[in-house]
Amino acid sequence: MTDIQQTTPEAAAVKAGVLIESLPWLKRFRDRIIVVKYGGNAMVSEQLQNAFAEDIAYLRYVGVKPVVVHGGGPQISQMLDRLAIPSEFKGGYRVTSTEAIGVVRMVLTGQINPQLVGKINTHGAFATGLSGEDAGLFGGRRKGIEIDGERHDLGAVGDVVTVDPRPVLDQLHAGRIPVVSSIAPDLDSPGSSLNVNADAAAAALAVALQATKLVILTDVAGLYADWPNKDSLVSHLTAAELRTMLPRLESGMIPKMQACLDAVDGGVDTAAIIDGRQAHSVLVEVFTEQGIGTEVVAQ
Repeated sequence: MTDIQQTTPEAAAVKAGVLIESLPWLKRFRDRIIVVKYGGNAMVSEQLQNAFAEDIAYLRYVGVKPVVVHGGGPQISQMLDRLAIPSEFKGGYRVTSTEAIGVVRMVLTGQINPQLVGKINTHGAFATGLSGEDAGLFGGRRKGIEIDGERHDLGAVGDVVTVDPRPVLDQLHAGRIPVVSSIAPDLDSPGSSLNVNADAAAAALAVALQATKLVILTDVAGLYADWPNKDSLVSHLTAAELRTMLPRLESGMIPKMQACLDAVDGGVDTAAIIDGRQAHSVLVEVFTEQGIGTEVVAQ
């Protein structure tokens, strides 16, 4: 006869306490849109992929409306290396040649997007894949970047300058979880595509959707005021404080923190960067008092 392991009253009380801690946040976020930018190490670890899919499915089951926007930096780099296509970064942005943009599209919409949709759908037939090129969701324009006073061309890299949220809202109204790849049509060159920064794309979409929260997964614990001093981690700051700090930040962190600032300036209540290397970091950020990582608010 098999023994049935019973939960002790003490263990049950601890579990109940964890659930009750989430109650204020369940009340706050139920029926509200949360945009989550998925990227970094969470994309290349099988364990973290599964944990992220569980988090997103959990949000959906408790009545939140999650929208996922993903890039694919590590996978794009691997594919470019495999095809012997040179890859270069300037100011935190990937310089994207005409040859490379085809690889970017293939990896984002042909590999990562369906893989993530499939992971989420192991928990229920909710997720559906979209591209920023679908139904006019994103419109982009080429961008350059200034480094030390000198202007640099980034190739087929653009900013999201227009967002039509209707394709995403249609999916949300149908009870689905939209999973959006960060590529956009070039408004100035019909038929051409642009590699758009996934952090910026997520922020632009969060603003257009009037989302309550933007969450950006990254590969560090949060924003450090004095990198690499690990004691300088900032857990909470206002948009004004971030605006002052932004020019002094490490180049790879600038696009992420600029996305948080753009989201909050655009009316999103809060924006946060969190450590995607920690399993279930999305749930910790959304449903606990102290959260995780760095949170940005208007004031």
